[in-house]
Amino acid sequence: MSLESLVEEIRRRGQADVRATEDEERSAAAALANERNQRIDALRAENAKATTTEVARERAQRIAAAKLEARKKLYEARERHLSRSVTATRTLLADYAESSDYPAVLKRMFQVASDQLGGKLKVSGREEDAAVLQKLAGKSFDPTPVPILGGLVAETADGHRRLNLSFDELLRLREDRVRELLA
Repeated sequence: MSLESLVEEIRRRGQADVRATEDEERSAAAALANERNQRIDALRAENAKATTTEVARERAQRIAAAKLEARKKLYEARERHLSRSVTATRTLLADYAESSDYPAVLKRMFQVASDQLGGKLKVSGREEDAAVLQKLAGKSFDPTPVPILGGLVAETADGHRRLNLSFDELLRLREDRVRELLA
């Protein structure tokens, strides 16, 4: 083998090695580009899924807040209506306290108080009811007026037991039931 053929053989082998190295580099670059594209696609898909989840959660929160606000406004409207109705009921009771049937109610209240508290009672009521209560209770009537819509307040002579049969107290005790009826 001559020197020229030897140099030519080395050059061919060198070029073949360079081509093989370049092919390996292109193959590695393509593999890296393919891996990069797969990672980018995976990240995009993950990001899209996270965004969709976040949007759904935000939407659910806003819907829940809107429903809560609607329930709150409905409750407030009902409460205003019920308050007006209770006020109207108080007005009706005040009007009833001016009616001709009212003295009979006072008489029944006095009888209930006598039955529950015993014979000796101290009875008080509105200033407007003083004449009727004086007639019913006699000497046990306390002329000091009580600021109530109507009815009477009875107490044992020793002051240990008290029965409040005023319209105010009866309405307060049954306000939940009245609200339920008015709703």
